[in-house]
Amino acid sequence: PISSGRWKMNGTELKLEPDSRYRLVAGDLVISNPVKAKDSGSYQCVASNSRGTVVSREASLRFGFLQEFSAEERDPVKITEGWGVMFTCSPPPHYPGLSYRWLLNEFPNFIPADGRRFISQTTGNLYIAKTEASDLGNYSCFATSHIDFITKSVFSKFSRLSLAAEGHQGPVGQDRGGHTGNELSPGSPARLSCSPVPRIKWRKLDGPQSSKWIGSEPLLQIQHAGFEDEGTYECEAENAKGRDTHQGRIIIHAQPDWLDVISDTEADIGSDLRWSCVASGKPRPTVRWLRDGQPLTSQNRIEVSGGELRFSKLVLEDSGMYQCVAENKHGTVYASAELTVQALAPDFRLNPVKRLIPAARSGKVIIPCQPRAAPKATVLWTKGTELLVNSSRVTITADGTLILQNISKSDEGKYTCFAENFMGKANSTGILSVRDATKITLAPSSADINVGENLTLQCHASHDPTMDLTFTWSLDDFPIDFDKSEGHYRRASAKEAIGDLSISNAQLRHSGRYTCTAQTVVDSASESATLTVRGPPGPPGGVVVRDIGDTSVQLSWSRGFDNHSPIARYLIEARTLLSSQWKQMRTNPVNIEGNAETAQVVNLIPWMDYEFRVLASNILGIGEPSLPSSKIRTKEAAPTVAPSGLGGGGGAPNELIITWTPTLRDYQNGDGFGYIVSFRRKGSQAWLRARVPHAESLHFVYRNESIAPYTPFEVKIKAYNRKGEGPESLTAIVYSAEEEPKGAPYRVIAKSVLSSEMDVSWEPVEPGEVTGVLLGYEIRYWKDGDKEEAADRVRTAGLVTSAHVTGLNPNTNYHVSVRAYNRAGTGPPSPSTNVTTTRPPPKRPPGNISWTFSGSTVSIKWDPVVAKADESAVTGYKVWPAWLGFSWRRSKEITGTQRSLFPQMLYRQDSHSAPTLYLASKSQIDIPIPEDFTHAFVQIRVTGPGGDGTPAEVHILRNSGTSMMVEDSGTRPAPHVVVIATNSLLMVALISSLEL
Repeated sequence: PISSGRWKMNGTELKLEPDSRYRLVAGDLVISNPVKAKDSGSYQCVASNSRGTVVSREASLRFGFLQEFSAEERDPVKITEGWGVMFTCSPPPHYPGLSYRWLLNEFPNFIPADGRRFISQTTGNLYIAKTEASDLGNYSCFATSHIDFITKSVFSKFSRLSLAAEGHQGPVGQDRGGHTGNELSPGSPARLSCSPVPRIKWRKLDGPQSSKWIGSEPLLQIQHAGFEDEGTYECEAENAKGRDTHQGRIIIHAQPDWLDVISDTEADIGSDLRWSCVASGKPRPTVRWLRDGQPLTSQNRIEVSGGELRFSKLVLEDSGMYQCVAENKHGTVYASAELTVQALAPDFRLNPVKRLIPAARSGKVIIPCQPRAAPKATVLWTKGTELLVNSSRVTITADGTLILQNISKSDEGKYTCFAENFMGKANSTGILSVRDATKITLAPSSADINVGENLTLQCHASHDPTMDLTFTWSLDDFPIDFDKSEGHYRRASAKEAIGDLSISNAQLRHSGRYTCTAQTVVDSASESATLTVRGPPGPPGGVVVRDIGDTSVQLSWSRGFDNHSPIARYLIEARTLLSSQWKQMRTNPVNIEGNAETAQVVNLIPWMDYEFRVLASNILGIGEPSLPSSKIRTKEAAPTVAPSGLGGGGGAPNELIITWTPTLRDYQNGDGFGYIVSFRRKGSQAWLRARVPHAESLHFVYRNESIAPYTPFEVKIKAYNRKGEGPESLTAIVYSAEEEPKGAPYRVIAKSVLSSEMDVSWEPVEPGEVTGVLLGYEIRYWKDGDKEEAADRVRTAGLVTSAHVTGLNPNTNYHVSVRAYNRAGTGPPSPSTNVTTTRPPPKRPPGNISWTFSGSTVSIKWDPVVAKADESAVTGYKVWPAWLGFSWRRSKEITGTQRSLFPQMLYRQDSHSAPTLYLASKSQIDIPIPEDFTHAFVQIRVTGPGGDGTPAEVHILRNSGTSMMVEDSGTRPAPHVVVIATNSLLMVALISSLEL
């Protein structure tokens, strides 16, 4: 219901008269022209309606003020440099709290707070640790009051800080932190200061780690302090002259906070009720109770004990609004609830007895009787006119529920529940109808299957035909959800009386007790069967490594599940830090029987980090692996493998370079790994040895002025670590550094082949003039007029004495020289020779091409090509026909080779002949026509000393005399062919098959 409000001031109700300074606006109290003398105090709102009264928490109205500092002069302070000092603020009377800053010498030169200077916002005092010369001056406390948007500040008289004469420099100072105790609220920052500051350490004395130092600054700050930070803290200061300590205590306080509160309650008349309110806070809050805004104390049926309120035999007058109030010096909290005491005559309108009550023959039925009544009603049951009492088949429970067991047809009829209390009486009737019982006619049978197999569990049932029958299945009493079974479960039949369960691709998790339940609205029947799914063993557990040696360890484990098939044997796998792949290991015994739980792992690598795991197997396969063991490292051993890849050579004069392949981590066998290199001149007796540290080393350089070029040395190598030396490698022959060849090739001949190519040949250098291994020859060539330094270079490999040079300019004079080279460099040059490249071939392709067919040949003619003055002579023509049978298609179906030879033509290859090259000395040629070919693409180009010219291309249709030039023919490269010469005018060569 709508409530009305009124206000109390200092416990007295305010009278709100028309001309009063007090008025209500939507329940709020408005005070006009407030006056400190009249209006300061505590205010509380009281709200009432027909259900009761509640009061608000108190609100305090105080008037803010800030007076001036005392006008008295402040005493000067003298301090020894390096000591701590404290300036007292002594703020004037004020309300509310103040914020504090300090001035140095003048406004607004405020002192910043840092690790050496701290201003207490509780007292306003200034603390300076380890004073310095820059701290000298005049100090004034600056206090500011904040009331909403109004700010007022005042400052004290100045106090002068100066240095005193040198005195005791130990860590005993004037200021030891100010307070011996600080009281804080949880979440607020806690600060303790300690000075003087030579070397500072802080610790909490009454904590679990009292010996642990938690700070080293003069100011110890604890952000968001909580109750766990409460305790005694000690600051220790120490320098060369002495040591001192001081202690301070932090006490955490908190306003009340509810842990358990009351809530609105409806209770029957005459019943008992217990309410509880529990609050936290420090100091511990006190709890009091209010009823309808008035203090509530123990009386008659009501007991008040701190935070507990107890009612005995509730009466209607106990209804009302209740409040529990928790308070300490930091605040007050309220909790409110309504108590409604009910007195009602029995009423079945909300919960009548079910009108039609079906029950199964030989089964059990439960009929509730739940009228609304206060106090609780007395219940009686009748069947027809017969009063029912408890018997072997009939039970009436304390709450009035009727239970009938072993039901028969004779139990059908009307059943009435009568309820009565002192407020009145009522009844409700239902009709019991007995149906045929549900029975399982074909129960599921227990079975054993292997993982991955299929099975159907049968379940058939009979039931009363007037009711619907449903089947449900459960596995170990957990219902099976067919939609979430990932296809493993499904109903095997759609018939109502058949509830067979089909299991597909059975897994180990499908083992268990399956229960089929046939159910109607009145009863149910269940039968169970056990399914055993056999599979590979589960993972072994508890893999432990012990007896760690250099190449073996002892492994133990615990037996895992055999998954209904005996474990036959175990496998052990391992992996190292060098590879994430698990590998099967050799063991002792070689075959680990299924009843074993320990084995030795052998053939391990010394000084290697390993993880091990165990797998069990049976006749159905290998099971899942165990969890990896903890990582272990085998013990160190001397190397067992010699480094590989021994070789060398090259380098600077008087050097012997020996190289090898760095040994992999797998074969180092221990820490402190390195190499020992042994070498001697071939034929000498004494070996020289050199130790090369570090596993990643890959070469050794021996320098000696006595080493002649390309001197053979016998070399061998072995590895070592801190456990010893390994075996030596086989001896290898390594030569010292070579010298450049001393001799030059001779009889150099250069001959122009084409306009851009030449052949160069020479006589080799004498073997004795190559100090080392001859790698080949370097041909240098440069244009007439250029310097040799700008020459182009071509290198050959091996002992060949000729080279083909391409990329030359036509009709150009070149100088050519040849040098021998080895790993040390190139030797002296041969005498240079000259060669002039030929002129280029004619650029103009043959023109006016025509052809005539005669039987099985075609005669092709064209205009002769005449070379220009800057072109080489024409010695003949190359003719290349490609005969095809075809149908017209888009060019995208043409192969890559076809498209490069004959672009932009629309055709698809059906068949083709092997391409043949013909050479003609004149501008005419007769070419035989293959059978069953309908057309040909023909290229014609000039040839001569300068090479082949630009081709002309024609498309010849069989039995046609019309020529057809193909576009862009000048851009096509000439096919590369091999020509076999004959004595005839026509030279023919069959070239390798061309894909068209």
